[in-house]
Amino acid sequence: MEFKRLKALREERDLTQRDIGKILNISRQLYSRYERGAQRIPVKHLITLHSYYNVSVDYLLSLSDEKRPMDVNK
Repeated sequence: MEFKRLKALREERDLTQRDIGKILNISRQLYSRYERGAQRIPVKHLITLHSYYNVSVDYLLSLSDEKRPMDVNK
């Protein structure tokens, strides 16, 4: 499964794969594998990306078109 939204969010902010790799404390090569769907993304990295981009994990995984996390207090 290719993660086009990971790439789109990264490019919207003019970031490189190396930049995101630093945020996740991984190599650029490993992050590239995440974007291409060649490597599974650990939950801890999904949580970090969700917080960094301020979008829902469902949005990152293309399970929803809603960018913002759901308000669980409603």
